Amino acid sequence: MSSTPTQLPGPTATRKVILGVAASDSHAVANHLIALSLRGIGFGVVNLGTCTPVEEFAQACADHPDAEAVIIGSLNGHVHEDLRGLAQAKATGQIPVPVVVGGNLSVGSHKDGTAHDRLYSLGVDHIMADPAGLPALLDELRAARTCSLAAS
Repeated sequence: MSSTPTQLPGPTATRKVILGVAASDSHAVANHLIALSLRGIGFGVVNLGTCTPVEEFAQACADHPDAEAVIIGSLNGHVHEDLRGLAQAKATGQIPVPVVVGGNLSVGSHKDGTAHDRLYSLGVDHIMADPAGLPALLDELRAARTCSLAAS
């Protein structure tokens, strides 16, 4: 069960992201630190907390159509199983924004070289090794969307 979503954008926040931890994962510390970091630089963060299934990310997108991205963390390594419904949610427009995944993305000490390819095939758009790179990635995604909208 995921925790109650919180949104504490602050008076100057004009950009919004949806944040959560994959469905089978109850690791909360990194999630809270990322939320604090993004809020500290002016983002509104809809934090769905831990153990968040794809359906809850989709509902958050419907509830917050101004969100720029969905950010999903995983520390237990079961993110591939947890995101099985992501491709369909993206294909049907339920999750219309880029999906960023980070954390421990496979089980065990031996890391599978195909883990990233499998995540991309599930509908993940970006994989982050270091959450410190999130602000720059979010800026790149916003710039790309702005250019795309201007061209159409």
